[in-house]
Amino acid sequence: MRKFIYLCSHLCVQVPLLPIAVLTVIPLAVCPSWRPWGAADIPILGNPGVGQWIVIIVVAYTIIDTVRGMIDDLRHGRVGVDLLAVVAIAATVAVQEYWASWAVVLMISSGEAIEKYAQSKAESSLTALMTAAPQTAHVVRRPGVGVAGVNTGDGSDGSSDDRGDGFRKVAALPSSAASGSSDAATSHYDTVAVESVTPGDVLIVLPGETVPVDGELLSGSATLDLSNINGEPVPRGVFAGARVMSGAVNGSTTLTMRATEAASDSQYQRILALVAAAQDSRPAVVKTADVLAVPFTVLALAIAAAAWLVSGVPTRFAQVLVLATPCPLLIAAPVAYVAGTGRLAKSGILIKTQDVLENLGRVTHVFFDKTGTLTVKQPQVTRVEMLPGAGTHLNEDHVLMMAGVVETYSVHILAKGIAKAGTEALSRLHRRFEEGQRLCPQPDADWPGHGRDYPVVKHIDEDAGKGISGEVNGHKVRVGRLSFAASSEDGFLPVERIVPGRATTDGDRRPGKQGEGRLADEIRTRFGMLAPDEMASYVSVDGHLIARIVLRDVPRANAKSALASLRGLGVAKLSMLTGDKRSSAAIIASEVGIDDVHAELFPEDKVTAVTTATVTPSRGVTMMVGDGVNDAPVLAAADIGMAMTDGTSTAASESAQVVILNDDIAAVPRAIAIARRTKRVMLQAVLAGLALALIGMVAAAFNLIPVVVGAFLQEAIDVVSILWALTALLDRD
Repeated sequence: MRKFIYLCSHLCVQVPLLPIAVLTVIPLAVCPSWRPWGAADIPILGNPGVGQWIVIIVVAYTIIDTVRGMIDDLRHGRVGVDLLAVVAIAATVAVQEYWASWAVVLMISSGEAIEKYAQSKAESSLTALMTAAPQTAHVVRRPGVGVAGVNTGDGSDGSSDDRGDGFRKVAALPSSAASGSSDAATSHYDTVAVESVTPGDVLIVLPGETVPVDGELLSGSATLDLSNINGEPVPRGVFAGARVMSGAVNGSTTLTMRATEAASDSQYQRILALVAAAQDSRPAVVKTADVLAVPFTVLALAIAAAAWLVSGVPTRFAQVLVLATPCPLLIAAPVAYVAGTGRLAKSGILIKTQDVLENLGRVTHVFFDKTGTLTVKQPQVTRVEMLPGAGTHLNEDHVLMMAGVVETYSVHILAKGIAKAGTEALSRLHRRFEEGQRLCPQPDADWPGHGRDYPVVKHIDEDAGKGISGEVNGHKVRVGRLSFAASSEDGFLPVERIVPGRATTDGDRRPGKQGEGRLADEIRTRFGMLAPDEMASYVSVDGHLIARIVLRDVPRANAKSALASLRGLGVAKLSMLTGDKRSSAAIIASEVGIDDVHAELFPEDKVTAVTTATVTPSRGVTMMVGDGVNDAPVLAAADIGMAMTDGTSTAASESAQVVILNDDIAAVPRAIAIARRTKRVMLQAVLAGLALALIGMVAAAFNLIPVVVGAFLQEAIDVVSILWALTALLDRD
């Protein structure tokens, strides 16, 4: 009840004519014909009573306000078609149907209130994004943070406190600060407007607060809720040095960060800019609906005039016009499209204009980039192959764990995949140890996963383009190319005689340049051939080559089902564009279900492929799906460019009209499904509303619907159309 009262009061504030119209019924019912001034006829109006004069005054105000709105629409390039309402309400007064006049005023005001409610309901998801925008920030003002030599507040000039290293001496923090007390952590900051934050400022974000600007995490770790940014449902753990994005919600502990962007340039503001652009735009179909309202107005006036002329009764003119409502065109159509835009935003899909929503529903040809779009962003480990004949007590998990530890420090394209697999292998080794399985001999019981929680890493050295080496718990590990992993410390590849079933020894090894090629070939032969789409890193431990780690571009887990959904939606053609080798591209294409593959392309070749499809006669709408950064030219070439991101590079893709914030390929068919349902709901609402209005006008022309009843019936038609348009918010795809 309280919520209902609040809603009514809010609507009355937004539409002040509504409470006026409601209160007008009192004098109209109590003293409609009371005339304290006596007989005083006025042309057309006759001699109205007090209650009737109040209705006339309210009608005059309504007409003036409506005409002013029509003029404002024309100034903004929109067709003002409220002429029917103006003529209808004036006609009811002219035929002295004051109850009908009051009913029309009430219907106009309540219709406006319903429109406001429908718009706010349709924009609820978009409004939620905007209201979540951070407004303030806590800037740290601690002793020692600032310019060296500044007075510390003890009355000196600061020179005696200057340590000579650019920092000032500061008093020891109380014990509560050392223990991480939130009081100590938050006792030295100023709360300022977020617009006042400048890059370089150190900020405090309290538990549950929204990160105000983009920055770098200074705290050791933090837990962030990114659902406002990319729809990610599970909070993400980040560590010192990580990028912290505005709009993320801090977890249960206070975090410290350094601002790297001003508020206006931060991630959340860029998202809001996209949302605002979509809200303010008007799709072509809505503009068309505005234009169609003009012939509807002419048709309504023609039916009303014909009814008057044929019957000879002026009241018939008013009877018809009170039922003539262009609201299904003027209100239902934009409400449906705003609702569809809101549903997309709720699903983590932002569009730049509502015209994109219209075109999304007509997509017939989708082009996909391969790497990072159809596949995961980095090559993933598929298996570990132990070198046959290289006797070792290590297994695949040991190899992955050791390689993953050193690859954590590498920037090579394969490093992240190996590091991720190494972390998983370490967890498996830990579980085995906890279950009592000690698979390594006693001398090697200090391997990670066998009693030691974390490996001890030393002497990391990366040789760019070749590999990376280091010590893990005292054992020398080399990961990279075959020649790098198998070489000794002097850089030469030793010749090894490898006896099946027996470990190699130093006595079996002798350097020799002629033998290097033979050994490499022998090793590769013993491992077996790699598939066209596979790549490998070789691993040696303590100078012995023992395994290779095989990686490949792995399709996203839901890529095949997403493409199947697109076909189920009637998308006629799916194509892959990639600069990768044809053999590798063909393997990925067959796994995800794409037949049309364009491989070994340069960026300009991708643009040509999309442009050719775009200008083909009798084509539909083409869409390119890419990562939004290096695919910018081809995204711009398609009718619709769709950028898949994780929410961290939304504005980086200026060429994309659609941005997927949750980096989920399933959002591609979902966006098309939402767009199609939105258009379908809009057409249903418009056609149903216009059909009911036309039937009502014809019935009124034959005097089957009294004028007062017609006014209420017209409002019922508006309500049905608008509520049907709001069903675009429902998740029925």
